[in-house]
Amino acid sequence: MAGEAGMFTVHQTVGSVLCCKCGILMPPNAANMCVKCLRSEVDITEGLQKHVIIIHCPECDCYLQPPRTWLKAQVESKELLTFCVKRLKNLNKVRLIHAEFIWTEPHSKRIKVKLRVQKEVMNGAILEQAYMVEYVVQDQMCESCSRVQANPDQWVAAVQLRQHVSHRRTFFYLEQLILKHDAAVRAIRIKQMDRGIDFFFSNRSHAIKFVEFMQKVVPIKSRSDKQLVSQDSKNNSYNYKYTFSVEICPICREDLICLPPKLAVSLGNLGPIVICTKVTNSIALLDPLTLRHCFLDAEQYWRTSFTSLLSSKQLVEYVVLDVDLISSEVQIGGSKYMMADVQVARVSDFGKNDTMFFIRTHLGHLLSPGDYALGYDMHSANSNDVDLDKYKGLVIPEVILVKKSYEENRQRKRGKPRAWKLKRINMEVDASETRGRADEEKTNKDYEQFLIDLEENPDIRFNISLYRDKEYQPSEMGSVADGEDAPSVPLEELLDDLKLDDINIEDAEDEDMNE
Repeated sequence: MAGEAGMFTVHQTVGSVLCCKCGILMPPNAANMCVKCLRSEVDITEGLQKHVIIIHCPECDCYLQPPRTWLKAQVESKELLTFCVKRLKNLNKVRLIHAEFIWTEPHSKRIKVKLRVQKEVMNGAILEQAYMVEYVVQDQMCESCSRVQANPDQWVAAVQLRQHVSHRRTFFYLEQLILKHDAAVRAIRIKQMDRGIDFFFSNRSHAIKFVEFMQKVVPIKSRSDKQLVSQDSKNNSYNYKYTFSVEICPICREDLICLPPKLAVSLGNLGPIVICTKVTNSIALLDPLTLRHCFLDAEQYWRTSFTSLLSSKQLVEYVVLDVDLISSEVQIGGSKYMMADVQVARVSDFGKNDTMFFIRTHLGHLLSPGDYALGYDMHSANSNDVDLDKYKGLVIPEVILVKKSYEENRQRKRGKPRAWKLKRINMEVDASETRGRADEEKTNKDYEQFLIDLEENPDIRFNISLYRDKEYQPSEMGSVADGEDAPSVPLEELLDDLKLDDINIEDAEDEDMNE
């Protein structure tokens, strides 16, 4: 009996009390009132703002944080929710638990936020209550936008982006990077020039931020200058116009380079004949005969700047006759390479002579007999490079292959639309820089080559947003042999270009009702 008594446990129970007002059973609390009676007695939202007016700039989509700060925020974003909550006065008297947007008509100029707050009332009882705040949006242009509307040419800072090469593929690539990262969203005007692009800003800090972005994506050197526009000696104020001159490194991907002797020695006797395989904020160089590589940052390049021996415009098409692999596959900077001895002949020589070249290449993992490849014809090239003359007894290969060619496959697909598209920046074209139809055809040819580079190189596509083309319809007559070997962009890499017009408002309302 004693053992049974020792094992007996008493379960603790929570008692109930009667509400002092309505008399219903309830769990005990410090006020001895049920929740309904407590809310009827005390309103913890009393004195809190329910209606607030906020100022919105329709041009740059910013909101005014008094007294003079403008904050950029998208509709129903975390930034806008934080801005709305901070605009409420006396909110420190309660404890904020939760905040969320309530859907409103896009053109109603109303923003509704549902808040849930807690406060200690009546002898220490904690009451929780939800209420709604309505924000009335009033449109008013900020100072910079109003200044631009008054005079579009009244810019404060200009960034002149230039690259001294014969093509515009670098600027097409930079255009996509700028769009993806909204780097030029503060630009009041963008103008296309012959050798580059001009960006105009209404604030010097915006131009500096844009130049800093360019330093992160391409090797550049920049200098700035300022010009006095006006001054007021009474209050000691001055107005300047700032100009930032930004020069992009003239070395591009697939260029053939002869390194200066001093630079080659500092890089461990690399090369000196190397190929540029990638350009980001540094330049990737590869020796195609030894698979040795290095990376040059902007400071290293501009300290001993050099130019290309030959550019991609001078590539010659070859046909591969035989391939003999001599090494295993190697990973360099995320790309695969394999050394091989190959036998090639110029496509232009077919039917004219039987000239063949026995060379070594780094493309052994890609080439097979019968394939086509693009390379530099060093056998008949005429170069006046100063750095090349400094090397005595240098043996230069007759052919340096750069990449596999898919031109024969692409000719069958010529004129057919792509399943993807790119967004473009709305730029003005300087009338004084245009050269008529020939210049337009050259630009279109460079843009087509840029699109081909995107299809062939996943590394370039990694930093670019490609969108599905809704108007694209696959051809029903397409055959299996219709460019099956030509690289293309996988569908899983494409993004949907979502627009507000695509959203069904009635479906959104039904979802809100269900919630």
